[in-house]
Amino acid sequence: MKHQQSSVYVDLQQYQLHLRRLIPLQGVLNPVLFLHGAIENGRIFYSQSGKGLACYLADHGFIGYCADFAGRGLSQPSLSTGFNQSQHDVITRDIPALIEFVYQQHQQPLTIVAHSWGGVLLAASLSRFPGLIDKVRAKVYFGTKRVISVRSFERKIKIDLLWNRLAPWLGKKYGYIPAKQWRFGADNEPTRFLADTINWIKGAPFADLTDGFDYAAASQQVVWPPSWHFAAVNDTVLGHPLDVQYFIKETAQQDGKYTLLGRAQGFMQDYDHISMLTHPCAKQDHFAQLKQWLNELAE
Repeated sequence: MKHQQSSVYVDLQQYQLHLRRLIPLQGVLNPVLFLHGAIENGRIFYSQSGKGLACYLADHGFIGYCADFAGRGLSQPSLSTGFNQSQHDVITRDIPALIEFVYQQHQQPLTIVAHSWGGVLLAASLSRFPGLIDKVRAKVYFGTKRVISVRSFERKIKIDLLWNRLAPWLGKKYGYIPAKQWRFGADNEPTRFLADTINWIKGAPFADLTDGFDYAAASQQVVWPPSWHFAAVNDTVLGHPLDVQYFIKETAQQDGKYTLLGRAQGFMQDYDHISMLTHPCAKQDHFAQLKQWLNELAE
């Protein structure tokens, strides 16, 4: 492992956001902020043993900041204390604060890497606060979709039954979504946040569920920084390639790169929603391509 890890916190008064900072041992390059998706935390990008995209990039000179959204991971307080949060809070408060924090640390634009729902929140935040875009060098999305349009038995189980019915019931019972305890996620989820995601997943307009801000319209007016969208062949529900492409179109990011990760496309594996970030072969496949792209942008 060619980097060191430590924890830092962004204090937002009512709560503190945890960031796992990965510092290269030699030749620090550009900063990278990592944003996780629903029912997970920043560990999707790193491990203490050196696995994951953030570790890979840190070993090649990119200083990483893997965020835990409020109540998740090592952020404080935990959801079990009664803490709750909406999507509106993440979009209007947390993501801007994280971008500002990393920017202030290095005084240079940062790359933002998002997995799944984290990419939806990122696009919403940047379209709402376009002034932040000057502080963003590039955006990278892995399996990011807003609407789940695919119809299948797997969708009925994972989305219609588990996410749309069981999870809200658990939220009423526990005060938060105990996804980790019930083994359908890597971390727990705030009840209000879950309710917001259900509306968008079902196809409600891309508008803020708290104050009505029209993210779809705002996205059309944004001059986006360079972007790269990854989808996976075996991502059959949570980030189906067709839904990823719909998200790209809805947010006017057609000028960005799009890559489908599968053997037929020349990659070593037919990746899925999680393995696109965790499979050992990813280092030789798209991680290496991403590193080269980021190096080219930095020149």
